[in-house]
Amino acid sequence: MNRLTAALALLKGWSRRSLGVRIVLLFLGLLLGVQALSFFAIRATIDRNARASIAESLESGDRLLQRLLEQNAQKLTQGASLLAADYGFRSALDSNDTETIASVLANHGDRIGATVSALLDTRFALRAAAQPGLEELQPAFYRLAERASSAKTASEIVMLGRRPFQLVLVPMRAPVVVGWVLMGFPIDRPLVDDMRDLSSLHVSLQVRDGAAARWVTAVSTLPASSLPLLESRDTPASLDLADGEYSTRRVPLAVEHSNEVSALLMRSVDEAVAPYRQLQLGLAALTLLGVVVFGVSSVLTARRVTSPIRRLAAAAERLGAGDYTTPLSGQHRADEIGELAQSFERMRISIADQQQEILKLAYWDTLTGLPNRVQFRNAVTAATAAARLVNRSVAVVMLDLDRFKHVNDVLGYEVGDLMLKAVADRLSQQAVRGGDLVARLDGDEFAVLLADLDPASDEALAKAVAQRINHAFDRSLMLSDQAVDINASIGIALWPYHADDTDTLLSRAEVAMYTSKRRHDGPNVYDAKLDAASSQTLSLLTELRHAVDHGELRLYLQPKLGLETARVVGAEALMRWQHPQRGLLPPMDFIPFAEQTGFVRVLTMWIFEEAARQWKVLQESGLQLTLSVNLSTRDLLDQELPQKFDALLMRHQVPAEAFCLEITESAIMDDPERALGTLERLHALGFRLSIDDFGTGYSSLAYLKRLPVDELKIDKSFVLSMERDLDDARIVRSTIDLAHGLGLSVVAEGVENAQSWELLRALRCDEAQGFHMSRPLPADEFLRWSMLWAARHAQPALPSGIGGERPITLH
Repeated sequence: MNRLTAALALLKGWSRRSLGVRIVLLFLGLLLGVQALSFFAIRATIDRNARASIAESLESGDRLLQRLLEQNAQKLTQGASLLAADYGFRSALDSNDTETIASVLANHGDRIGATVSALLDTRFALRAAAQPGLEELQPAFYRLAERASSAKTASEIVMLGRRPFQLVLVPMRAPVVVGWVLMGFPIDRPLVDDMRDLSSLHVSLQVRDGAAARWVTAVSTLPASSLPLLESRDTPASLDLADGEYSTRRVPLAVEHSNEVSALLMRSVDEAVAPYRQLQLGLAALTLLGVVVFGVSSVLTARRVTSPIRRLAAAAERLGAGDYTTPLSGQHRADEIGELAQSFERMRISIADQQQEILKLAYWDTLTGLPNRVQFRNAVTAATAAARLVNRSVAVVMLDLDRFKHVNDVLGYEVGDLMLKAVADRLSQQAVRGGDLVARLDGDEFAVLLADLDPASDEALAKAVAQRINHAFDRSLMLSDQAVDINASIGIALWPYHADDTDTLLSRAEVAMYTSKRRHDGPNVYDAKLDAASSQTLSLLTELRHAVDHGELRLYLQPKLGLETARVVGAEALMRWQHPQRGLLPPMDFIPFAEQTGFVRVLTMWIFEEAARQWKVLQESGLQLTLSVNLSTRDLLDQELPQKFDALLMRHQVPAEAFCLEITESAIMDDPERALGTLERLHALGFRLSIDDFGTGYSSLAYLKRLPVDELKIDKSFVLSMERDLDDARIVRSTIDLAHGLGLSVVAEGVENAQSWELLRALRCDEAQGFHMSRPLPADEFLRWSMLWAARHAQPALPSGIGGERPITLH
C-alpha cells in the first residue's frame, strides 16, 4: 500500500511538471474510462441475458417435469388398464380369493415397474393390495375417485412413508364398474436424473409437513454436501450454494392435508454465464492492446506537442533574461504551434522595440534629449569610481531656473517647453566644456558633471564653469517671437570633499543651489553650515513616520461653544506629538514640514480616523458634537480624498454630518479649480465645510460665493484685541454680517477673556473657541471637561448685558 501511494504521488508530481505526461494520462484515462464503461455495460447485459435465459430454462424445465409426470401417469394407466382387462385377473376376482388377487397385482406391478398395486371395490375401499400399509392412502383414494368419476381415470401424487408416489386409478368393468385398479410408483432418482439429462437443470424433490416446516430433500441431483445448505434456507429466486449461485423455480406437485411435495428446479448462473467469459476475456485483451497502442500514440503526440512548446519556453526564458535578438524557431509550421511561434516572434520584436523605448525613457529626457536623473546619477557613480583609482576629483554643478513657473503661467506650457529646450541647447553648446555631461534632472532643474578634475584646481574650475553658465543666461531667449529673460540659481558640490557617495553629492549640490536661490548672490559652493537644516529635515521625516507607526501622535480637542447658550456644540481636532526625546511637541514644530514634504496627507488621515473613533465615544456618552478637522493645501489637491474619507466613515459607522472640514483661504487659492472640485465632492458626501483664518488671505468674494462652505472662522488676530482696537472690531462685525448675509454661520477663535465673549455675543457671532473657555484637551479628558462644564452652566446667571441681551457668566 505504501508503495502504491508513493507511486501515485510520483505520478502526480510528474503530471504537474510535464504537459506530455498529462497528455498521455489523458488519452489513457479516456481509453480506460470508455473500456471500463463498455466492460460494465457488457457485463450487465451478459448477466441480464443469462438470467433471462435461465428463467426460460427453468420455465421449460417446469413444462418438461409436468410432461414426464404425465408420461409416467399414462404408463401406469396403460398397465392398470391391461390388468383390469386381463382374464386371469378377472377370474381371480370372481373367486374372491384375496391372496390370489394380491399375487396377481404384485406380478403385474413388477412387469410394469409399479411398486404400489391394489384393488378397490366400487365404494373405493381397499379390497386387496400387493403391498402392506396402503390403508393410510384412503383419503387419496377418495380424491382419485372423484376425478375418475368424470375422467374415467385419475392420477395424483401422494406421500407414502415420507416418499412421494405417483398413483393412477383405472375402473374395472364387466360391463359395469365392478372395482378399481390402483397402480403407483415412487418419484425418485430416475425421474430427477431424466430431468437432469434432458434439461441440464438440477432437480430436488422436497417434502414438508406444513407451511411453517422446512423442506426436506427426498432426492436431488445436487451433491450431497450442498443439501444441508439447501434445506437450511427458504427458496428465493436466487440461491448461493457452495459451488456457486443458482437461479431457482419451485414446482408444486402435491398438497395432501399438511403434507406438501414440490420439485425445486435449479440452474447454475456460473454455467449460464460461462459461454460469455470468452467474450469478456477478448474484450480485456483488446483493452490491453488499445492501452499499448494509445500509450505509444500518446507519447508520440505529446512529444510532437511539447517539443515545440519546450523550444518556445526556452525562447521565453531568453526573453526574460533580456535576449531580444535571437529569432524563434518553428515559425514555418502551419498549425497552431506555428501560429504560437509566430506570435512569440512578434512579441519578441515588439518587446525589443519597447525595451529600446523604455531604455530611452529610463535614461533620457524626452523633451530636451538630454540624459535624465537616472543616467546622470549612474554617470556620477562611474566618474567617482574612476576618480578614486587615480586620485582625481569630480564636481557637480546644479542649477534651477528662476521664475520658470511664472513663464508657464503667463505664456503657457508650450512656451515653457520651448524654454527648457533652449536652455538645454545653450548649456550643451555654449556654457560647458566639450567632455562635460549636461542632464535635465526634473522640471526646470539641470545639472553638469565635471569629471576627472585635478584636486588642486577642481573648485576653481567648477566655479568658472558655473560662472560661464550664469553669463550664458545674460542674453534673452527668443521663444515664439517673444524675448524672455531668464536667470538660474547655481550650486556646486565636489567629490570627495563634500560627499563620499553619489546620492549625498547630488543632495549637497542641491543644498548649495537652494542657498543660491535664497541669497541671489550667484553660484554657491556647498558649505556644511548650510546643511544643518536639511539633515534635521531628513531626520524629522523618518521620526514622523515612526511616530505614526508606533502610536506617538496624540489627539487633542478644543471645545467650541454656542455664544447664545454657552453649550458645548463642537470641538476642533488638533494633533500633538509625544516625542520620545523632545517631549510633547506642538503642531508648529512638525506640521509645516509635513506640508512641505507631502506627509501631511498621512497625518490628515490619522487625525480624521482618530476623530471618528472619538466621536463614537462621545456619542455613546450622550454628547452630540461636530468635530472640526483641518485640511491642508496638499489634501485639497488630492483627488482621492473624498473616497478615503468616505471609506473611513463606513468603517467606523460615523455620519459625514458629524464633521466640519476647515480649509484656509491660501489652500484654496493655490489651485482654485482643483480645490473647488474636491470641496464640492466632500460637500456632496455631507461634510460641513469651513473657511479657517478668514480675513488673512487674498480670496475674493467671487470665490467665496462659489465655494460650497457652511461656516466662516474669524482669525484670532482680529479677535484677540477687538475690545481695544476699533478697526479689529469693525472687521469682525463686517465679517459676521457678510457671513450671515451669505447664509453662513460664524466661529470666532482666539477668545481669551470675558469681554471678547460678550462683545462677540452682542455682534451675533454663532460660536466661540479659545483659552477663555478651555485650552486644547487630550481626547480622554475632553468628555469629563464637557460634563463638568454642562453641570456648571446648566442654569447660567443672566445679568443685564450689551444691546439689551443678558450676558452669560462663564466663570
